[in-house]
Amino acid sequence: MKRRSFLQAATLGAAAGTIAKPAIAQSNPEIRWRMTSGFPKSLDTLFGTGETLAKYVFEATDGKFQIQSFAAGEIVGTPQAADAVGSGTVEMAHTCSYYYVGKDPTFAIGTTLPFGLNSRQMNAWLYHGGGNELLNAFYAKHNFYALPGGNTGAQMGGWFRKEIKTVDDLKGLKMRIAGLAGTVMQKLGVVPQQISGGDIYPALERGTIDAAEWVAPYDDEKLGFQKVAPYYYYPGFWEGGPAIHFFINLQKWNELPKAYQAALKAASGYANADMQAKYDAGNPGALRRLVAGGAQLRPFSQEIMEAAYKAANELYDDLSAKNAEFKTLYDSYKAFRNEEYLWFQVAEYAYDTFMVRARARG
Repeated sequence: MKRRSFLQAATLGAAAGTIAKPAIAQSNPEIRWRMTSGFPKSLDTLFGTGETLAKYVFEATDGKFQIQSFAAGEIVGTPQAADAVGSGTVEMAHTCSYYYVGKDPTFAIGTTLPFGLNSRQMNAWLYHGGGNELLNAFYAKHNFYALPGGNTGAQMGGWFRKEIKTVDDLKGLKMRIAGLAGTVMQKLGVVPQQISGGDIYPALERGTIDAAEWVAPYDDEKLGFQKVAPYYYYPGFWEGGPAIHFFINLQKWNELPKAYQAALKAASGYANADMQAKYDAGNPGALRRLVAGGAQLRPFSQEIMEAAYKAANELYDDLSAKNAEFKTLYDSYKAFRNEEYLWFQVAEYAYDTFMVRARARG
């Protein structure tokens, strides 16, 4: 090849490369966001789910879109996370909507209600029942947009210093329980207490509180509650399928390139499924160890369940009468729940019931 021809070919090749790469770079700007978590790093599954989202967004964008996770308290505390996103102090939060019922009880529906949807039903409502669209219409008034970002599955009913057999046993009992669940239990005579996770053990040990709800065996085991409150009740009827969300500042969300919005949606979908998978994998072994360490499993009595169910529905009727936004979301949520259980009782419940009995028979 002549020298001139070679140089012309090399120049054309270089030009082609410079045309393609800047075009990609221009459509994928470098973005750095901060995400505050509603959880401490010690809760590796809850906090770690935010890191999972950040990892997949980073990889999907070739490192152009980076999200740094901060544990609760490193930038703002859990109670301030929603406001921090709305004000733009941080671009994102990974937290539970029901932490903010003090702002509006409608926030509870974004996570769960006592006697609400189970985790699969919650995902169905959020993704295909119009739930997340309704939530985002509500969240927009607080200047953020939300993507589903995890679920623990049905939680336990908590740790009690004494046996609880009847509704009368609940009267005057000081229990660490928050939100609308606390309001429901208050109707049964419980005195709700607001205590952070790190303060629960010493409060139980000293008798400052008589009971506390947390999550489920995998997380509860880390805190050693069985040593100071041995009665471990189930089910946590106030959290049958609690959803966690990624809150995103609305302006920041709208400014993102469509490709980055798609990366966030895909990564949040993976994170959403991955969280419950981790809990489902970790809870059985943790439950065995807790029982071996002294935990005494007890089911809530039918009397307590029925009384709590009645109290919960009275609360929802009252809130619906006073709060139009709560009513809009609750009407959708309730109708979807009723349809879901029509289906679940046919195949899901029948199958699970058989398999539980088969396991018991060995």
